[in-house]
Amino acid sequence: MLAKENLDLCKEVLKMEIGMIGLGKMGQSLALNSAEHGFHVKVFDISERAVHQLNGIQNIECFTDLNELVNHMAGPRVLWLMVPAGKPTLETVKQLLNILESGDIVIDGGNSKYTDSIRHYQSFKQIGVSFLDVGTSGGVNGARHGACLMVGGDKHAFDYAEPLFKAITVPDGYLYTGKPGSGHFLKMVHNGIEYGMMESIAEGFEVLEKSSFDYDNRAVAKVWNHGSVIRSWLVELLEDAFTKDNDLDQIIGVMDSSGEGKWTVETAIDLKASTPVLALSLIMRYRSLENDTFTGKVVAALRNEFGGHPIIKK
Repeated sequence: MLAKENLDLCKEVLKMEIGMIGLGKMGQSLALNSAEHGFHVKVFDISERAVHQLNGIQNIECFTDLNELVNHMAGPRVLWLMVPAGKPTLETVKQLLNILESGDIVIDGGNSKYTDSIRHYQSFKQIGVSFLDVGTSGGVNGARHGACLMVGGDKHAFDYAEPLFKAITVPDGYLYTGKPGSGHFLKMVHNGIEYGMMESIAEGFEVLEKSSFDYDNRAVAKVWNHGSVIRSWLVELLEDAFTKDNDLDQIIGVMDSSGEGKWTVETAIDLKASTPVLALSLIMRYRSLENDTFTGKVVAALRNEFGGHPIIKK
């Protein structure tokens, strides 16, 4: 039975083209991941340099004009957006609304706010285009080698694109979450939890750093990640960060935020849901912009490890 499922998946892969719009760290990794699994990937970015980085790679065709990319795809076209949330996504959506046709599918795999995704779904629906809002987790390494995806929107569009989701995720690493907006809502809450987890780990190391004991931070992270209750990928990444700089002396503890934590807390307030840990972890992000703390250094280092987010060095 498993062999038949794999054969059916291969057949679906061979007939599906993917248009990847946006070739930042995540978009480029997803394009390479998809191409490696046999999908024909056509890529576009407003940066010609980003496009040219994928020139000559098997199963990838590069375009420096979005209209040209769309015109070179057979229907139903599957366009995957990996552009920054907010205005860049809105501008890309507006452009696609003018050039796509009924039956096409648009996937937004960025960190758009779920309310924006609901509006985009409604706009595309008016011209017969399906829209999927896909929360994408796992960082850059996950996007390249096996992501975690939370997919909301049209069920028939999900069914069509499911071979793609199955191929580029880890086992059991994708979920159809239901109605439009639900994928990005789930990812928003996921990121709020992420804020709280990173903050608690960071505060623990702050206590260690201020104690009278002489701990080896890398060794602590390593032992905690072998059998302890708090073992996790985040602790593993922290071990990697401490291996590079055991006391994080070379970075400033500025913890930037990309919006999802703030949206989670705002939504929790609207729903009258009590989320003190998430709220305080968000406030600590803002505090880090004013004072350099070891807590801030740890979170900044973690964000750099899993997402490639920039850190400020001394």
